[in-house]
Amino acid sequence: MLPDEAATELLAEVEAGPDTGAAPEPAAAAPDAAIARLYGEPLLRMPNDLYIPPDALEIFLDAFEGPLDLLLYLIRKQNFNILDIPMAQVTLQYLKYVDQIRLHNLELAAEYLLMAAMLIEIKSRMLLPQRKNDDDETGDPRAELVRRLLEYEQIKLAAYDLNAIPQLDRDFTRTQLFIEQSNVPTWPECEVDDLQRAFLDVLKRAKLTQHHRISRQELSVREHMTSILRQLQSARFVEFADLFQGLGGVPIVVVHFVAMLELAKETLIEITQAEPFAPIYVRLAYSPA
Repeated sequence: MLPDEAATELLAEVEAGPDTGAAPEPAAAAPDAAIARLYGEPLLRMPNDLYIPPDALEIFLDAFEGPLDLLLYLIRKQNFNILDIPMAQVTLQYLKYVDQIRLHNLELAAEYLLMAAMLIEIKSRMLLPQRKNDDDETGDPRAELVRRLLEYEQIKLAAYDLNAIPQLDRDFTRTQLFIEQSNVPTWPECEVDDLQRAFLDVLKRAKLTQHHRISRQELSVREHMTSILRQLQSARFVEFADLFQGLGGVPIVVVHFVAMLELAKETLIEITQAEPFAPIYVRLAYSPA
């Protein structure tokens, strides 16, 4: 018998008390013995077919977006002057990082190896004596690299500034308000210019039927208002020009028009128009039930 099994049996006998002839009950498994829980059920031992990827616990402390990003990080971290880069020290630090990448991801290391070759070339050109006759060898070999680093840093800072601007669905959301529309119908409003043009048209036609007879005639605006209301009670909509048919001369037309304006002022009638330059209609004022 194994020591663990003996200890378990002894513990069961102690909990059962003195021997009374009854068979002791097996001890319940301790709840802390489970190494994990799968779908709420305790897992007492490790599965045999469990596979853990080799990169599952790999942690990257610094992530760089490319060779220039890594090179700029090494320069800024040690407060080097970007216009006077110590190529030997920077190249050694760069190659150490590249060696770590090559152990894990050879495809990713290809871009960094290209930059490392460029750094070594610049360092070698700085060690060689300059040729005065060759234009390609004149000047600082680090000039092109410095120009690329400065441009990359400017673009990177601009990207940080753009990212700091509040963005929709990331920093804020648009509020939406649903408004229930009223069941009361709304009629399009009639402009004053349209009403003026319609009246001028009616006035022009009234002048064609006028007589050169001078007479005194008393006209009542109240009577014409009553006449318009009676005419509108028999029809739902009446065209503006139809209200002036058979009135006669210009004075009667003017009084009839003034009566219509008084009714509109007192909100007893409505003057509507479906769309611009459409016929104008007159109707009784709408009163909801």
